[in-house]
Amino acid sequence: MLFTSYSIKNLTLKNRIVMSPMCMYACDDESGRVHDWHRVHYPSRAVGQAGLIVVEATAVTAQGRISARDLGIWSDEHIAGLSELTGLVHSHGSHIGIQLAHAGRKALVEGPIVAPSAIAFDEKSRTPEALTEEQIGEEIAAFAAGARRAKEAGFDVIEIHAAHGYLINEFLSPLSNKRDDAYGGDKDRRYRFLHDVVDAVKREWDGPLLVRISAHDYHPEGLTPDDYVDYARRLKAQGVDLIDVSSGAVVPAIPPNIGPGYQVRFARQLRSEAGIATGAVGLITEGAQAEEILQAGSADLIFIGRELLRDPYWPRTAAAQLGVKLDAPPSYTRAW
Repeated sequence: MLFTSYSIKNLTLKNRIVMSPMCMYACDDESGRVHDWHRVHYPSRAVGQAGLIVVEATAVTAQGRISARDLGIWSDEHIAGLSELTGLVHSHGSHIGIQLAHAGRKALVEGPIVAPSAIAFDEKSRTPEALTEEQIGEEIAAFAAGARRAKEAGFDVIEIHAAHGYLINEFLSPLSNKRDDAYGGDKDRRYRFLHDVVDAVKREWDGPLLVRISAHDYHPEGLTPDDYVDYARRLKAQGVDLIDVSSGAVVPAIPPNIGPGYQVRFARQLRSEAGIATGAVGLITEGAQAEEILQAGSADLIFIGRELLRDPYWPRTAAAQLGVKLDAPPSYTRAW
């Protein structure tokens, strides 16, 4: 199954291998613009035959960067460089998505940082300013503007980053959201920010829409996969096409029993109980392992992270393990 095509809305991927979004911290001038590193890094994975490549967390506001070296999509000035990336990846036969992100209280940039509540991530982190409802509206509008720019830049897929303790995840979790207004206080109101972001993005974007979530807070007072089944049902009702299922990082809690495919069970639960397509991610390194996940019905797509940093041609490696003939880029046929 790993090398069968997969259709998502109006898009057909040539295989089920996705390059997971991973920050490159390569904007050494703090501009948020595409640099030569990006022009090499992403297209090389297209040469390697990944079906979908998702560009790293790309900040919808300058203050929403994880670091000052992150890619940005907060200005129309970013569109030209991002268009270069989409063109390069398309020229090598793969599709490309972008992850729209806001770091919230985990932003490591100068100046004020923001979050749903004025609670620092840990004792070493700065305390953020709690967003006013007017500011919340501005952040939602920034996600929508990012979606417009992503469309103009020629991306095939948008993923909304609602995981890993960044802004949207901070609104969802009771560990980081202590508000008592329309955006906090109970499960429904904590979901409202993500709901409004999805709706705003969809007003600008009619292509495949993914949401990355952290399905477990790994804290006795935090969210669990059962909570995310409910949220996944809501996302499906809003028109989200697939949930990219990760976990953790809203608080500095260590996941127990980290090992190969340790998050796959969360993707399987959401897929089964919420009836929505899922992507599995996390210590998936072997072709046989990826194939087993798909055959078991645990996920629809396989998101590969660090293994694609180690091996840009991982799809070729996986195909060899599975006995599948994978067509070579024409220039590589004599060595493939």
